Amino acid sequence: MVAATIADADGPEEIECFGNERLDWLSRFADFPHGIPSHDTIGRVLSLIKPEQFQQALLDWHTQLCQQYRDAEDKLDRDEEQSLPIHVAIDGKTARGSYTDAEKSNAIHFVSAWASKHGVTLGQTEVDSKTNEITAIDELLDFIDVRGTIITLDAIGAQKSIAEKIHRNGGDYIFAIKDNHPKLANAIREYFELVHEEGLKANGVKSKKTVGKRSGRQEERFYAVCPIPPEMKAMTDLWAGATSIGQAITQTERNGECHVEVRYFLLSRPARVGEFAISVRSHWSVESMHWVLDVVFHDDASRIRTKNATANFTFIRRYVTTLLKQDTTKRSLKQKRKKAGWNTDFLEKLMFSA
Repeated sequence: MVAATIADADGPEEIECFGNERLDWLSRFADFPHGIPSHDTIGRVLSLIKPEQFQQALLDWHTQLCQQYRDAEDKLDRDEEQSLPIHVAIDGKTARGSYTDAEKSNAIHFVSAWASKHGVTLGQTEVDSKTNEITAIDELLDFIDVRGTIITLDAIGAQKSIAEKIHRNGGDYIFAIKDNHPKLANAIREYFELVHEEGLKANGVKSKKTVGKRSGRQEERFYAVCPIPPEMKAMTDLWAGATSIGQAITQTERNGECHVEVRYFLLSRPARVGEFAISVRSHWSVESMHWVLDVVFHDDASRIRTKNATANFTFIRRYVTTLLKQDTTKRSLKQKRKKAGWNTDFLEKLMFSA
C-alpha cells in the first residue's frame, strides 16, 4: 500500500490496480501466492486494524529519527547562533470526504504532530465525536517524546492542562493566545501597544523584521518577544513553565490590497527572537502538509468512510509525504508520484533510501 500510494494510487481500487500491474516487481520483496488482494479486501483489512497498532512501527522509527537530530544547530540570525530544538507543530484536519449523508455522521477529524524541519509526521489521533480537539491533543502528546522539543499550538490547544503536560515531560511550548483566554489576550495586546509607544529596546523587548516575496505577494513580518512583565505574573503563573510573551505581525500586499494580521503568544522558552520567529513561521508548515494531502492525495475527496480505514489511510498518506520530501530534486510532489509510478528504480529510491 505504501508503494502504491507513492506511485500515484489513491484508494483501494487504484492500489489493487497498481499491485496487479507491478506484481513482478512486488514479488522481489514478498510472496503473493494468491495474487494481489482485491480492493474490497484491502479496505476491509484496514478497517479491522486499530490505528494505534498500525502507527506504532512508524512512530518508533520516527522517534529514532528525531533523536539523531536533537543536537543539530541552526543559525538564527547574524549575531546569535544556538541550538534550535526540534519544532513540532500540532494541528487538526478534517477529512471532509468521510462525511456520509445517509448515515448522518460527521466528517472524521484528526489531530497531527508534524516535525517541521524534517518533514516527518510523528503521530496522529482521531477527534472522537464524544470528546473534542483538546482531548485529542492531550492523547497525542502521550504518543510522542516531547523532550527537548518546542511544541506550537493554535489557540484551541492553548490550555493550562496541555502546558502542564508538555512542561512536565521536558518539552517547551509556544501557544497562540486569542479570545478563548480574553483577559490574558487583552493583557498581552495592551502591553505590546504600550512598549511600541515607549520604545521596544527601552523595555527589554527583542524584535526582528523580515521582508520577502511569496506566491506573487509582498510579505513583511515583524516579531517581538520579551520576558513576562511583573504586572502579568498573576495570570501567567497559572501556566506551567511560562516565561515569555510574543507578538507576530504579518503585513501582506497583493494587487494593491494590504492585509495585516497581529497575533499574540505565550512561551515557556526564554525571550530569543530568532528562535521565536522560526518557530511561529514553521507552524504553518503543518498547514502546507494539509494542503499536500488535499491537492496531491485528494484527501478531502476520499470516500473511505470506515473510521479505522480512514485513519490508517490518512497515516499512510502522511508517511508517503515524508518519503517524497526526502527526495531533493526540483520536482513537485505530484510529479514525483507520477515518476514513481512509471519508474520502479525511482520508487525504490523513495522507499528505501529515506
